[in-house]
Amino acid sequence: MTTTPDIWEPLEPALSVRQVLTLERVLAGEPEVVAGASHLDRPVRWVHVAEAADVGVMLSGGEMVLTTGVLLAGDEEKQAEYVRSLHRADAAAVVLGLGRAFPAAPAVMRRAAERCGLPMVVLHRPFPFAELTEEVQSRLVRRKFAAVSLSEAVRTELTALITAGAPLQRLLDEVARHSACPVVVTNLAHRVLGTAGERPAVDDVLRDWERIARQAGGTEGDGWIRAELGGRGERWGRIVLCGYRGDTATGRLLADRAAEALVLHRMLGGGAACSWEEQSAQSLLTDLVSGVVPARQLLPRARAAGLPVNRRTFVPLVVRDGDTPRLDRLLRLLGLPGLVAELADGATAVLLSLPRDQDAGALAAHFAGRLRTESGRARTVVAAADPRVAWDDVPAGLREARHVADAVADSAAALDLPPVVRLRDVHLRGLIRLLRDDPHVQSFAERELDGLLCETEEDLLSVLRTYLATGRNKSRTAQLHHVSRPALYRRLESIQVRLGVDLDDFEQAASVHIALLAHDAQQQ
Repeated sequence: MTTTPDIWEPLEPALSVRQVLTLERVLAGEPEVVAGASHLDRPVRWVHVAEAADVGVMLSGGEMVLTTGVLLAGDEEKQAEYVRSLHRADAAAVVLGLGRAFPAAPAVMRRAAERCGLPMVVLHRPFPFAELTEEVQSRLVRRKFAAVSLSEAVRTELTALITAGAPLQRLLDEVARHSACPVVVTNLAHRVLGTAGERPAVDDVLRDWERIARQAGGTEGDGWIRAELGGRGERWGRIVLCGYRGDTATGRLLADRAAEALVLHRMLGGGAACSWEEQSAQSLLTDLVSGVVPARQLLPRARAAGLPVNRRTFVPLVVRDGDTPRLDRLLRLLGLPGLVAELADGATAVLLSLPRDQDAGALAAHFAGRLRTESGRARTVVAAADPRVAWDDVPAGLREARHVADAVADSAAALDLPPVVRLRDVHLRGLIRLLRDDPHVQSFAERELDGLLCETEEDLLSVLRTYLATGRNKSRTAQLHHVSRPALYRRLESIQVRLGVDLDDFEQAASVHIALLAHDAQQQ
């Protein structure tokens, strides 16, 4: 899709009274501000020529009114009422051309304008009002056209992204590109669901997000522009342009277009099976686990996502065979602050944030027990790293929990695991899991198991796996494979022949067991 470069730049603020007075055509009239000098930054919406004393009834606000004062001369009450009428109509300023009716600014009008805070300007040289009207209004029309073009461009691009099934982040990135400022999406409790923009600027906004968001309230000062998100009479969030540098009207237009797109995106499922809250947690925990972004830089995001981070104990968990919505509901049910996010290969990360005076181990065990009870899955694995009290140590803790969960995945030994599995519980299996990508380990596994690694020998490989996992307990192995003892003996004999080992010899059996653990680790 092609774009016009100048459309994408943030629009300059709308013409103010001060800017109008600097236009070349206006300067030719030698303008002088005689009242309301502290209000020259008022935006000018339109230019209007009017002489009647009750001019306010013809205005709708934001106009710069031009007059020669011919209908006001000699009547101080009309002069004062003229200014008061402009004030009531919320006019931007009044410009009086000297010469026809007044040789100098009338004191009555000057005093009235000063009391009302209405900028009053006199022109000392004859000046065709038509030129000023043409100049200002052509500029305003061009700006309005640029704003409408920007609005339609944003709507078109966001709609195209939604149609293509783009995720929430892609839409927010596009909004941030158009607005050239940080963009934040929150729920009604100010919890951040998504952000976009230059990362340092976003981090500055998020660093004390809850206080800033609540303090800003519903105002739009300092470029903070909001649009509500919701439908069918119910609000569920808002989008905020943080520090938008263009004029407020254009900012509102951008925010409204973005809000429309986000509501549509959510109604259509957002191109993903999980909610925005889940996507936010997933993005944060994925970045923590990967270590690509330093933990310190992720702290503002964690705080803004609603995770308590001050003086807390963090418990990194990884759950196997546990779906994200159930885990999130269980945390809320147990009153445990934390984040839940699906990783890869059926693993789900859970980061608990507990007060330091609570027993982290006991709470993790309680969580694991309730999870197994509610899921009805005895094989659900809850792996944990030791609690961390420093946020910078959380990524290593999550990776350790992930390693433990991977080490016991699809293992028969998982049947005898404690409620919460830790590194000390995975023993040799955990070490092999760490070393599974080492070429020497891979070569060792292939060499030791060569006689059983073809598809036709998969049954024998399964018997060997059970036999070694049960501590070479033949009765238990026969029972698990539903075969008789004599049949098992024949299979074990066949395994020994194919591998050229004696499984009654401890060292040879240990060597085969290590090779099998390495082989299984490589398949996961």
